[in-house]
Amino acid sequence: MTLIKSISGIRGTIGGATGDNLTPIDIVKFTAAFASIMQAKSQGRRLCFVVGRDARISGPMVEQLVNATLTGMGIDVISAGLSTTPTVEMAVIETKADGGVILTASHNPKQWNALKLLNGKGEFISAGEGRQVLKLAEEENFSFVSVDQLGTVVHNDSFIEKHIERILQLELVDKELIAAAGFKVAVDAVNSTGGISIPPLLKALGVKEVTELYCEPNGEFPHNPEPLPENLTEISSVVKNSGADLGIVVDPDVDRLALVMENGEMFGEEYTLVAVADYVLSNKKGNTASNLSSTKALRDITEKAGGQYFASAVGEVNVVEKMKESEAVIGGEGNGGIIYPELHYGRDALAGIALFLTLLAKKKMKVSELRKTYPDYFISKNKAVLKEDTDVQKLLDKVKSHFSGYPILTIDGVKIEFPDGWVHLRPSNTEPILRIYAESTSMEKAAAYAKQVMDLIK
Repeated sequence: MTLIKSISGIRGTIGGATGDNLTPIDIVKFTAAFASIMQAKSQGRRLCFVVGRDARISGPMVEQLVNATLTGMGIDVISAGLSTTPTVEMAVIETKADGGVILTASHNPKQWNALKLLNGKGEFISAGEGRQVLKLAEEENFSFVSVDQLGTVVHNDSFIEKHIERILQLELVDKELIAAAGFKVAVDAVNSTGGISIPPLLKALGVKEVTELYCEPNGEFPHNPEPLPENLTEISSVVKNSGADLGIVVDPDVDRLALVMENGEMFGEEYTLVAVADYVLSNKKGNTASNLSSTKALRDITEKAGGQYFASAVGEVNVVEKMKESEAVIGGEGNGGIIYPELHYGRDALAGIALFLTLLAKKKMKVSELRKTYPDYFISKNKAVLKEDTDVQKLLDKVKSHFSGYPILTIDGVKIEFPDGWVHLRPSNTEPILRIYAESTSMEKAAAYAKQVMDLIK
């Protein structure tokens, strides 16, 4: 079974049996359910949604189904076509739309696709709304409008350009300083919409030279699209051999940002947010927030700058909620997701690139030298595949009991705080797996902490 229904979206592989995979019937059901939930809140007002997609091969098919379903529900559609997740989020705000649908399975392989659902603020719908969508889709309790009430579809491909313009207007983005630095940058856009957004952004920022790898948005991912070190050997070689100052890597929907240092080594996806937060905090005093599975380095630099760090449950919607609650000036997730409220409340690799390049230009140092200025922590990321009959709560209770002598957080799975590190154990929101992340002052220590938990649950 490869249809994963969660409060963060509907994700599955294309083809196969209804209810087991992401078939046309499933796409229509979940789109109609989402439309019904939003209409119930509108008091009879005619709604307008923005719909955009990444470059997956199944994208056009899914897009047509979503657009047709929304118009069949009496909702007008602004079709952004090929776009990025943060661009669609900003388009909802820009057009004052009532909601949005992003068609992307993020870092999953090309056979996957998904519906990500946005409210009128351009943010992911709440957990409660997500549960309502799942329930309504299950019941198929929705109705379509008559012919005179059908919605319309208007195509608009200007949103990426507008997104870039808004980034250039940010107070902490210094286009002139970046241009003066004469940066040489390599980009791996995994043949998705990063290819039509990142090179234009770099050009607008005045980057001297851009080497493009896989920037054709054809959906044929040349390697595993998750921006992890083991998948980025080619761009690492290109950066090192071409004398580039920096390598930029994004996932297919451009909400995660990974960086390659000039020596071909990874900057570390956890440290993308750390570096950008460091720059923001040096100019604007305030708080930060990230999820429980993110590096302790963010807490360290926040407290050093006189701010306070806050932790949320995993999931962008939870981080955003915590950021608003704590009035954080910067936040995000340790997977390279940067949320900068000055622009919008969504993970945005484009904003992260502009802020990072400004920081690099101001520091006048190599990326590897910049990395050495931050606390050194190492995260061991592991997972255990769950069987259908696994009692997850029983596993979590077993871990809690075993490590009862240490501080434990339970807002999202179980997180054990050790004197020199932590282990976070939680079921995934999107896959039938248990994630076991551990961090410490060396990779050996982090792996040892993770192994203790993994041995326990085996």
